[in-house]
Amino acid sequence: MNKQIILAALCSAGLMSGCNQSTEQTTAVATNDSQRSATLPAKTETDAADMDVNTLLTVNGKPVTRAMYSLYFQDRMRGVPDAKTSAEMQMGVLNELANILIVSQAAEKAGLAEREDVSASLELLKAKLLTQVAIQEHATKHQPSDEEIQQIYDAEYASQSNTEYKARHILVKQEEEAKNLITELDGGSDFAELAKQHSTGPTGKDGGDLGWFDAAQMVEPFAQALTEMEKGKYSSAPVQTQFGWHVILLEESRQSPAPTLESVKGKIQTALQQKALTDYMQGLRDSSKLVFNEKNAKQAPDAQQDASMASSKQSEGAAEATAEKESGDAAAPAEQK
Repeated sequence: MNKQIILAALCSAGLMSGCNQSTEQTTAVATNDSQRSATLPAKTETDAADMDVNTLLTVNGKPVTRAMYSLYFQDRMRGVPDAKTSAEMQMGVLNELANILIVSQAAEKAGLAEREDVSASLELLKAKLLTQVAIQEHATKHQPSDEEIQQIYDAEYASQSNTEYKARHILVKQEEEAKNLITELDGGSDFAELAKQHSTGPTGKDGGDLGWFDAAQMVEPFAQALTEMEKGKYSSAPVQTQFGWHVILLEESRQSPAPTLESVKGKIQTALQQKALTDYMQGLRDSSKLVFNEKNAKQAPDAQQDASMASSKQSEGAAEATAEKESGDAAAPAEQK
C-alpha cells in the first residue's frame, strides 16, 4: 500500500508518465520492486498521512522531497538515452535514492564525514554549488536595460564605419621578380593574367582576386600600402610581408555602414553581463579578508636551485660510491682465483 501512495505522489509531482495506470498495473510494479536487492521499508498509511505533501518518503526520519527526487532523477537519466519513464523505472530510481541516503547516513554515523579528505570534498562541493547559484541569481537580477544597451551602441557602434577594399595581388618570393612584374604592368600587361602565371598565393588561379575586405584583415605592410593607393592603380614598388613580395592592384573602395543595433545587441548584452559579474566578484573580493600562510610559500628560485644542485651532487656521490663498491665486489672473485 505504501508504494501505491508513493507512486501517486510521484504522479502528482509531474515526475511520471502514464499516471492513469490501473490498480492492477500499480500492484504489478510493487511486486517487481519487491524483488530488488534493497527496497523501500514498509510504512503504514498513518505514517504516510503524517508526511508533508512535498515529501515522497522518509529515510530514518529524514525526508526525501519532490525537489530532491527530481534532481536525482534528471541526473540519473542523463546516462540513459531515450529512456522510457515507466512506473517501474521511476520507482527503481526512488529506491536507488533511498539506498544512497541510507548508506550516507551510515557513513555519517561512522564518522566518515569528519575525515580530512571527505570533509574537504564536501566543503568544496558546497562552495561550488553556492557559487553557481549566486552567479545565476546575480545575472537574473542584473539584466542589462534597453537604455544601457542603447548607450553602449551609441558610444561604440553608431558612428562606426569602415572602408572596405576590393583588390588583387601577385605574390612572389623575390623582390627582383616583383619589380619585373611592375615593369610588365607599365608596358600594358594584364594584371590578372600575370597573377595567374606568376603568383604563388592561393588566389593566383583567380587572377589574384582578394574580393572585398577590411584593411584590418591584412598584415600591416600590405594594409598600409593599400590605404595609400588610388583606385585603379597598382603599387609602384613591391610591398614586402612575411609571405614574400606583393604587387597590389586597388580596384574599388567603399564605406561600410555602421552595424544595426539588432545585429550587435547580443554582443552588447553579453559584454554588459560580463562587466556586471566582474564588478560583483571584485566587490566581494574587496570586502573580504584574505590571509595567506607564508609558511606554505614556495622556496625562492635561488633556494630551489641550490637545493636542486645539492640533491644532484648527493646523487652523483652515491652513484660513485655504488660504482666503486660494485667494482670491488667484481674484482674480489678474480683475485681469489
